[in-house]
Amino acid sequence: MYDIESVQALYTNHAVEYSQHFRIRMKERNIKFVDVRMAVQSGEIIEQDLQDVPGPSVLILGYTRDNKPLHVAVGVDDAKLVLITAYFPTPTLWEADYKTRKAID
Repeated sequence: MYDIESVQALYTNHAVEYSQHFRIRMKERNIKFVDVRMAVQSGEIIEQDLQDVPGPSVLILGYTRDNKPLHVAVGVDDAKLVLITAYFPTPTLWEADYKTRKAID
């Protein structure tokens, strides 16, 4: 299990890789790197998948400079982070706290 402090320490120490998918989605969604940094540095882990392939991952909820909620999916190991994707959570899929997925009928 991972805690936000260990994820933030890796980010602060620049032990970060940006996946190609991450770079594409950032551009498509007009998300700035500074906002990703803010979200990771001030955020909280809302989901963990320790069985994810190719390795464990976490979903972080943080906020941008404009105080917009931002989800950042990150692959984690003891040596580095791999940023997988980032997106603005939508009310159709997430509860008002942006931490809880809505039940799908």
